[in-house]
Amino acid sequence: MPVPAGPPAPFDIADVFPELVPYARATTLLYPRAGSPVRDESSLGGPLLWPAEESWPTCTAPDHYNPARGCAVVGPAPVSMVPVLQLIARDVPALVFPAGTDVLQVLWCPLIHSEHDQHSPVPVLRWRSVADLADRPLLDEAPRPYEFDDEYVPLPCVIHPTETVEYPNQDMHAELSERVGRWSEEMEESCGISYYDAFTTQQSKIGGYPGWAQPPNWPHCACGSRMDHLLTISASESCGRWLPVEERTRPGGGWETDSEPQHVGHEMIMGDCGGIYVFVCRTCPTWPTTHRYDC
Repeated sequence: MPVPAGPPAPFDIADVFPELVPYARATTLLYPRAGSPVRDESSLGGPLLWPAEESWPTCTAPDHYNPARGCAVVGPAPVSMVPVLQLIARDVPALVFPAGTDVLQVLWCPLIHSEHDQHSPVPVLRWRSVADLADRPLLDEAPRPYEFDDEYVPLPCVIHPTETVEYPNQDMHAELSERVGRWSEEMEESCGISYYDAFTTQQSKIGGYPGWAQPPNWPHCACGSRMDHLLTISASESCGRWLPVEERTRPGGGWETDSEPQHVGHEMIMGDCGGIYVFVCRTCPTWPTTHRYDC
């Protein structure tokens, strides 16, 4: 069920910056909220539609480590991955699935990996078909990892996919970015509304733009194509304009809240309010994926 977002945008950005119109992108905000999802539902941190006879994925990276234990390297026993996200096509009609599939599952090892100097979990994706799973015994419960950093283990959440349109926070040419930044500062000073709060999103979502905290770092596929942003799993949920009205701590307070609502989401800190962005190349027939992390 979609969640009604906060106040509408105070301006038509096309009137202020017509140059931004080509940058508009559709995105589906997931709005994970603490709950008790079941395995045949879309969820964040909930149970997965997983065949009982299929081995549960584990991680044997030689250098994965747990910051909560003084960055000690964990091993040598394999560490069970944790379910992070399950999306079923009926719940996210804007998400494009490979032919013959209608379920996307994301898992990761709940430890930090130094791959590409990103120091984050490494997402693993599975594309499945509900029809293919219909007559197969399913796993009742995911194995619990014997070692984990709880900053990367989500609490079970139901999701409320809500489609909207956003604009880039950094993915624009330098001259336009500078002008938008100056205008944003003026607007925030005069009426408390910034461009970044009103027209960009930094939360868990499908499509749209990565909510870069650092300079953009788009990956390229081995085929040479720049990969598309598939999804974001973020420590930040529903900031600024996008916080639902009913969750604001000061009703009628417009854009500002006293604090982010507590116990409404997955409660992953992910470093320092970080985000993991998953990218896909749909040019290649195998749809290869990779990720980026920043905070």
